[in-house]
Amino acid sequence: MVMPDRTAADAGDPADALEPTTLVRAKALAKRFDDFVAVDGVDFGVRRGEVFGFLGPNGAGKTTVMRMIACVSPVTDGDLSVLGMDPRHQGSEIRARLGVVPQEDNLDTELTVWDNLVIYGRYFGLPLPVIRERAAELLSFARLDDRRDSRVDPLSGGMKRRLTIARSLINSPDLVLLDEPTTGLDPQARHLLWERLYRLKREGVTLVLTTHYMDEAEQLCDRLVIMDEGRIVAEGSPRELIDRYCTREVVEFRFADPEQQEAALPRLQTLGGRVEGLADRVLVYAAHGDETVGQAVAAGVDAESVLVRRGSLEDVFLHLTGRTLDE
Repeated sequence: MVMPDRTAADAGDPADALEPTTLVRAKALAKRFDDFVAVDGVDFGVRRGEVFGFLGPNGAGKTTVMRMIACVSPVTDGDLSVLGMDPRHQGSEIRARLGVVPQEDNLDTELTVWDNLVIYGRYFGLPLPVIRERAAELLSFARLDDRRDSRVDPLSGGMKRRLTIARSLINSPDLVLLDEPTTGLDPQARHLLWERLYRLKREGVTLVLTTHYMDEAEQLCDRLVIMDEGRIVAEGSPRELIDRYCTREVVEFRFADPEQQEAALPRLQTLGGRVEGLADRVLVYAAHGDETVGQAVAAGVDAESVLVRRGSLEDVFLHLTGRTLDE
């Protein structure tokens, strides 16, 4: 095990011992910047040992919530408890028990991979032998053993991201916060990073992440909330949300030009069920996609391409907000 979670008994905090399964609890949590409401009265709880996600487009309020949990942005209204403590009065104690992976890597690029881990460990007042032991374990965890003495600056984006995650674990945190952990990475680097996060999950580390990638949320999260314009619009496991708000399959019809799409839309609407016309395609929600394709062809729909896929969190978001995650 790379980074074991501490139990409530050895965490040493009486409040945490009273609710050992809940590490973060928010009630009517709000954040305002002058007249702008970034987070508008949200409720959620994060259980020990789970991967909890905030899914939503840029500007939904995800990062603002994370900054309040990390005790770097004060709460405007509502209640927030992190590790059984109040961020308003116990921010330094909470931060000592967190691992934080920000949106942008903030590594010391002029230093080596090894020095980034060791120096960061010293910030927590850990003994040097302990830091060295953990740093060696974390290099292996991040698959960076062969880069130990390399400077950070020339590393690839995926390597830097894995190092940032490894560094966040140097203090054996009770809770790890990851803000958009794979943004900007190529597909291969994303999947390698997912594999590292899977390993943490298997070892019982509690993770809270934000993402606007639906596949990332489906792959990693035990539970998640969908945010839009500062509010939570749905909560549950990925499978629960898809079952609740979407059909088993979705058929995507793409057309040669907007005029052809506009002409086909009324015919698709006669097939029954929910139909969504987007800028570049029409989505038809169906229990059996292949049957729907046959019905569309029989109705005279002439699409340039047709794709049958399973329902996803993107469809859930579209159903709840009337727009896609990338709008």
